[in-house]
Amino acid sequence: MDNQIKKLICFVPLLLLVSFSHGQTKYVNTFIGTAPLTDPKILGYELPHGWRSWAGLTFPGSSLPNAMVQLSPITAYGSGAGYEYEDTVIYGFTHTNKGHWNLCNIPVLPVSDPGKGFSSRFSHKRESSAPGFYQVYLEDYNVNVSLTSTLRCGYHQYEYKNNTNRQILFDLAKANNHISNWNIEQDGSNALQGYQQAGEKIYFYARLNTNVEKLEKTKEGKQDGFAVVHLVNGDVKPVTLEIGISFVSTANAKENLEKEIGNKSFSEIRKEANDKWEALLSRIQIKGGTEKQKRMFYSCLYRSFLWPALRSDVNMEYTDAKHNVVKNGFNYYTEPSLWDTYRNKDVLLGLISPQVTLDVIKSMKDVGDKTGFIPTFFHGDHGTSSIAGAYLRGIDNFDIKGTYQILLRNANVSGGARPYIAEYIEKGYISDPDIANPHVETKAKAGVSKTLEYSYDDYSLAQIAKKLGDTANYSILMARSKNYKNMFDPSTRFMRGRLENGEWIKNFNPQYPYYEYMYREANAWQVSFFAPHDMPGLIALYGGAKGFESKLDSLFTIPWNPAYIARNVETMIGQYCHGNQPDHEAPFAYYFINKPEKSQKIIDTILNSLYGIGDDGLALCGMDDAGEMSAWYVLSSLGLYTYSATDPSYLVTVPLFDEVKWKTNSGKLLTLTKPGKGRALTAINVNGKRLNGYFVSHDLFKSGGEIQIQTK
Repeated sequence: MDNQIKKLICFVPLLLLVSFSHGQTKYVNTFIGTAPLTDPKILGYELPHGWRSWAGLTFPGSSLPNAMVQLSPITAYGSGAGYEYEDTVIYGFTHTNKGHWNLCNIPVLPVSDPGKGFSSRFSHKRESSAPGFYQVYLEDYNVNVSLTSTLRCGYHQYEYKNNTNRQILFDLAKANNHISNWNIEQDGSNALQGYQQAGEKIYFYARLNTNVEKLEKTKEGKQDGFAVVHLVNGDVKPVTLEIGISFVSTANAKENLEKEIGNKSFSEIRKEANDKWEALLSRIQIKGGTEKQKRMFYSCLYRSFLWPALRSDVNMEYTDAKHNVVKNGFNYYTEPSLWDTYRNKDVLLGLISPQVTLDVIKSMKDVGDKTGFIPTFFHGDHGTSSIAGAYLRGIDNFDIKGTYQILLRNANVSGGARPYIAEYIEKGYISDPDIANPHVETKAKAGVSKTLEYSYDDYSLAQIAKKLGDTANYSILMARSKNYKNMFDPSTRFMRGRLENGEWIKNFNPQYPYYEYMYREANAWQVSFFAPHDMPGLIALYGGAKGFESKLDSLFTIPWNPAYIARNVETMIGQYCHGNQPDHEAPFAYYFINKPEKSQKIIDTILNSLYGIGDDGLALCGMDDAGEMSAWYVLSSLGLYTYSATDPSYLVTVPLFDEVKWKTNSGKLLTLTKPGKGRALTAINVNGKRLNGYFVSHDLFKSGGEIQIQTK
């Protein structure tokens, strides 16, 4: 047992361990991803002074799957997820999170001596966590804090050492977003209500199990203001603070609180949270593997189900893209982090929580109905892939024809989801200017990345067109899906930027990373193997299997130049970057030239050396990006990867585990077994028959069955 697990167990009360540590939740360590990665041999470069690597940006607090509330400690506002493991001071506990430098709303902190300031030292020796639970001892206030949550509510329990001068700070001027206004009012003897405005308003209704002596407000609504709730003296029982939140109104926040917590105790809500996580995690049972691999698997599976987040209330009301309060009979969710998660996590969500996926699609269409375009996230148009992939896998109880029409607008209409779409349609590529001395921060079109991604998005949309019988658009979109070839420069054998006149950009260094010049958060090496929908066509560009293999070998062996530093292009195997998403398909590419053993060697290196690293085993090799990094681990360790997430099939790799039992949405059992100890794939048998190729159909998730992986 490693030191971190010992620490966690030592300081969780024995009763809680007996009551809640069982099944699969016992393997989850919610601190994974909160520590920084500092090893330059892994990062690829020495961290510049003052830099912290983006090695996770996760939070350790309490949440249910895809919940509105993520109740977690804050050690640094403005950081990715608000909590950084190396810190020693806590400033509050906030009720929303994601890990993208935003949210962290409604900060609350129990205090007992505000003369010391509104923060408290803490130690990991007196801190613990589990799915749906977080605990820490605030040393400066002598308060033991325990947190749990429901879908829309946070449940705080404070054990003050002293029963006098007990106070609670509502630090409503703070969040990871800019706060423009805030308000708090007392409602009766033991309740409070208000809002925090950061673009949109986030409302709350809070209820205490003790009376409020007074509510002290300082500079209400101002950016340097705060409020302090003074509690009456005399009680010896722990203070409980229950907070419902809503993106609609304080009345809805109160209703959320009454319906989800009601009269239930802290321990009851915590047990419900654990049971919900146990039900989700136990859908996949594993045998074999090391203890670290089991911990990493279930921790990554847990992390894959925190986003997208619920935004509708118990009465089904939500605030739509036009800022109107509406009710449409489904749970409304935030858009997924599509540029990151379309590759794997959105598919995994549908394989475990199809109702959430269905409601996410309805939510995206609702945005499209109001704005004219299905939402995108950051880059590309990958809502197309996520929706197409779900639809082709049988999640189809939504208005597919209406959704398809909006996706066609995404693919063809300027001013919406796809920047530079007119140029893309006219030329078959998106150009960039020829800049004499480009650097990491050079601003341009990221034309290579956009062209490659739009090509894949066109392919994805074509699959919906095909199923709906729209042969005209199918033909057009499939032709456009070959546009990735227009970025391939045969003289350098890279995907290379082009000028408006079609010439290649002259100042070209394939090893240099850019944020948005030619490439989005990548270099030429990292995007030159991306055509998941047309690998035979991509291989042909390299002159066939031999030339492709040689180039792919170089991707993983040419050393990274440590002078080339882009904060999120980190964790290198040669030129391959696992710390960011653009090349996450590349380790599997050897399969397409019938060299699966070469892929497996790279995959195993990533699984075993780039997750759960650092002194405490708590760092990841890059930003988790709303669960994409975790989902990569989950699927790769199970031996089923979503190489082209649009297509209802899975690439079979060698699992880390001897046996995997997956209870599917149809109630059937899908079993994967690996009888040998070898790691080089030699054969795949499906229901006793030898598989021709390496892909298995999604039909196995409908009917159940057995996949046996033979190795040497």
